[in-house]
Amino acid sequence: MSSPTTAPVDRAAPPTPAAPSATSPAPRFQATLLMAGSCLPILGAVLIAPVVPKMQDHFGSTAGAEALALLALSIPALALALLAPFAGALVDRFGRKRLLVGASVLYAPIGTAPLWLDSLGAIVASRAVLGVVEAVIMTCCTTLIGDYYSGKQRERYLALQAICSALSATAFFAIGGAIGSAGWRAPFWAYAVSLLLAPLMAAVLTAPRQTAPQHAPAAAAKSAFPWRRMAAPCTLTFFGAVVFYTVPVLMSKLLDALGVTDTPTIGLSTAIASAATVVGAIAFTRLADRAEQLLPAVLALCAAGFGVMWLADSTPLLVVGAVVNCLGGGMLLPTLLTRAMALLDFADRGRGTGLWNTAFFLGEFVCPLVLLGVSHSVGGLAGAVGLLGAATVLVAAGLQFGRRPAPAAPVA
Repeated sequence: MSSPTTAPVDRAAPPTPAAPSATSPAPRFQATLLMAGSCLPILGAVLIAPVVPKMQDHFGSTAGAEALALLALSIPALALALLAPFAGALVDRFGRKRLLVGASVLYAPIGTAPLWLDSLGAIVASRAVLGVVEAVIMTCCTTLIGDYYSGKQRERYLALQAICSALSATAFFAIGGAIGSAGWRAPFWAYAVSLLLAPLMAAVLTAPRQTAPQHAPAAAAKSAFPWRRMAAPCTLTFFGAVVFYTVPVLMSKLLDALGVTDTPTIGLSTAIASAATVVGAIAFTRLADRAEQLLPAVLALCAAGFGVMWLADSTPLLVVGAVVNCLGGGMLLPTLLTRAMALLDFADRGRGTGLWNTAFFLGEFVCPLVLLGVSHSVGGLAGAVGLLGAATVLVAAGLQFGRRPAPAAPVA
């Protein structure tokens, strides 16, 4: 991998990462740390999923224990979604590296708090605070990728971020299940891993800074955040997140509707679909220079997978549909992110990334709620998936036939 680069910025000067010293680790280590940091919010989302039933049993005498235990699992994603724009504003104001290191330090004591808390309500509250910290970490990591790299290199690193997220989700679920055999509290020890990352980030990552603008009047004229320019990418990202998370979140229920209740079969089917997501993200790295043109085709591929899943009357056919959908989903996530990043200059990149994260994680949060709600009106969950497939086709067609020249926008 080549050294981090920056691209020219329209109407503002480009960010300039502080140059590493001759003795500093290679830029590849910087990228590795950003990928590892991006996995921390995934850790928060899936690690305790296997022990939720044990939490429910432990707090069985607590009113609403079942709902509260599920809330402990999902509330970090909701907090991340709601607070990511504020995290983005802090990133732009106080600096990416400083906030990333600080949030990584806080991640450990907040994440491990349930080891000592005896109230389920207090555990839910600690998980909500964890989501706030995750919002800062995810926004900082993605923003720094946008700062350090440009063009095709940036697109490849954003695709790598998606690959790492998909792989880590599968790995953390397995780790949580294995550690959970020692008790429902045991997986929470894993959150202490951020204490290993924080000092490395402080030592290795460089703090980007914006150089003096070449045209001061033009730079001064740019003061407002480009809300209108970001509205369409964020709306599309919200929809894309619903498409992306349908298989990971609802595969077990779709299998259950076919009469499959065997845990190993459900796990294997979900793992095969997850592998397709990774393959799709890897494929994006080969096609990144045509990402904008490929977006309608990627959505159409996701829709085709939904169609097969809707018609599936057997487990193998359902898995085939899930693989087709996830292959498109692996390309969809980095495509949406690179399109949004290309619209942001250095001064706005933190807030823009925060907005993107809000759209994406809100889509993740509402995905099961929307599909399960619609399923009652369309004859079951498979019908809801088919309806989502039809909507995805319409969005793909709208993008394909509604194209127009893009407005002038920063490319860094």
